[in-house]
Amino acid sequence: MARMVDDAQLNLGANLRQLREMRGVSQEQVARSAGIPRATWASLESGAANPTLVVLTRVAAALGVSIEELIAAPRTACRLYRAADLPERRRQGVRVRPLLPEAIAGLEVTRMELPPGTSLTGVPHTPGTREYLTCERGRIELAAAGERWQLEAGDVLVFRGDQRHGYRNLDARAAAVAISVVCFAR
Repeated sequence: MARMVDDAQLNLGANLRQLREMRGVSQEQVARSAGIPRATWASLESGAANPTLVVLTRVAAALGVSIEELIAAPRTACRLYRAADLPERRRQGVRVRPLLPEAIAGLEVTRMELPPGTSLTGVPHTPGTREYLTCERGRIELAAAGERWQLEAGDVLVFRGDQRHGYRNLDARAAAVAISVVCFAR
């Protein structure tokens, strides 16, 4: 048990230093933002402090992260995700895979590869959701709210993602590729 506490303290120190440096602020500036003394912040960063829940809550709020992120094992600066390791699913013959391998609250980015002539029925999202559809290759038709739009490579269509919608590859001989960015309402 002592080892877990030591790890959490060291993780906290490393994460605080990394998060602060990423924001380009001094210990004094971020301590002031958190409402704690700079000496307390320095002690937290060194891994020597055993902060109260109140202090952790203030620090997390000042940095805009969760307490869990503060005490978790530090993230590496870079991480490579090989294409073969990314999850992929097929819906109605369309290959769909996330472009962001780590979840970001309120955001979903997917790549859709539509074989020649195929269609994909979209799932309406929560009320207030916006979707940004970018045609990367081929020609894609988006149907939503009783209207139809044709997109060619490079075109972007913004629409309400909380309504019935569907995608269709207009080419009977070549695959089409689209990127969908869904911004969920909060």
